Amino acid sequence: MKSARERLDIVNAYAELGSYRAAAELCGTTHKTVRRIIERHRAGTLGQRPRSPRRPRNTDQVADLIARRIKQTDGRISAKRLLPEARAAGYQGSARNFRRAVAPIRADWRRRRRTLRPWLPTPGEHVVIDWGTEAGWQVFCAVLAWSRWRFVRFASDQRRETTLRLLAECLEALQGVPRIVLADRMACLKAGVVANVVVPHPDYVRLATHYGFRPDFCEAADPESKGVVEALVGYAKADLMVPGAGGWNSLAEANRAAVAWCAEVNARTHSETQAIPAERLVAEQQVLHPLPSLRPPLRHGERRKVDRLATVRFGSARYSVPTRLVGMSVEVAADDHQVVICHGEVEVARHPLVAPGEASICDDHYGGPRGRPARSIRPRSQTEQAFVALGPVAERFLRAAAAAGTPRLTTELAAIVALAASHGEAALVAALERATTFRRFTAAGVRAVLAAGPAAPTITEPGQPLAIQLPAPPTRPLAAYAPEVLR
Repeated sequence: MKSARERLDIVNAYAELGSYRAAAELCGTTHKTVRRIIERHRAGTLGQRPRSPRRPRNTDQVADLIARRIKQTDGRISAKRLLPEARAAGYQGSARNFRRAVAPIRADWRRRRRTLRPWLPTPGEHVVIDWGTEAGWQVFCAVLAWSRWRFVRFASDQRRETTLRLLAECLEALQGVPRIVLADRMACLKAGVVANVVVPHPDYVRLATHYGFRPDFCEAADPESKGVVEALVGYAKADLMVPGAGGWNSLAEANRAAVAWCAEVNARTHSETQAIPAERLVAEQQVLHPLPSLRPPLRHGERRKVDRLATVRFGSARYSVPTRLVGMSVEVAADDHQVVICHGEVEVARHPLVAPGEASICDDHYGGPRGRPARSIRPRSQTEQAFVALGPVAERFLRAAAAAGTPRLTTELAAIVALAASHGEAALVAALERATTFRRFTAAGVRAVLAAGPAAPTITEPGQPLAIQLPAPPTRPLAAYAPEVLR
């Protein structure tokens, strides 16, 4: 293949001589090569590799079937399970070639099925906890989401008592309690999972009640929901337990090293927020959002690549763009206290300048306002399916029972479902609604509500009398009490 310099020499030679053969003799090549290069030069494709036409593949006839089945199964169906359907539709190729056809379609679906957006933490809202293991040491890590204040301690095990003790120590070091403690689905903190709803252990519920926070658990197999603490675990392993360290003689010595390390990293400027976590912690303890230091001078016309959160990073801050630009390059400029983002010659977003570590998000870029995170109820066993089939009242009962840490909830649900055979589904639904109100989350409690019957008193507004139907007592006339002589 001719180099760019050789092609340019051939074009110049032909422009001077006007003959393919004469230019070929001068440049030491053939006249066919000269003609091919001149034709590409005239067509404006000189320097571009010619594209060969796409050859038909034996998987083209089942491409629509693959795309439809992947969409129906939310990208979970495998090529092995889909191959018999493709054979029935006329596919005659090998299983290996079919797997190669399914893989990019499924990867593209998984990439487009979920619209990601950055998490905007609120001061005093979340603290995220997790465990890590390195060189035989158990590492407990916690991050205060807004200030990025970090807490790391070592332990000999990951039992429930150890986790709750270290969580209490973390809250005492914070000198305050956040509203929510977000944890992975740790086996030590959960009593079970019912219809994808995590039931916290009663000990954890008692600790949460004592400190006044709400325990929450991440979605299963969803690293995006706890990436901030996952990063801390890796950071602690790489920095605190560097080669040569970690050879502590006792757990107390290891924890002294962890305390010193936390004091060092919390006094160091955080790479994401461009602020010192210890200083932000002081502001967060007062539930206030102070302004950061002045922003350094911004440059104009810088190119940025849109990440998968549909944001660009500029001046240590993030700015959103339409989701259709994910993976593309845009031009970012600061103009009159505003950030202008353009794609080509078209302006796609305009944001006010925000502080380092903050984010400016436009809901229209994501198709609407941010929705509340929901933990969907997905019944798996026959008992769970039968109970959830009772309707929204049963779902509210299930969520309230799980939040209360009801022990052996699966067994209680089976006994509650069995009550429908003797009392009827309508009466059972009404009883579940009353049981949820009075926080009776066991089968015995629901059975007692059913035994009370529909005449049981209902809850009224505070200060209002109860609507109770009392029997009328028999009455006698006054004459019945007169002495006999007066009659």
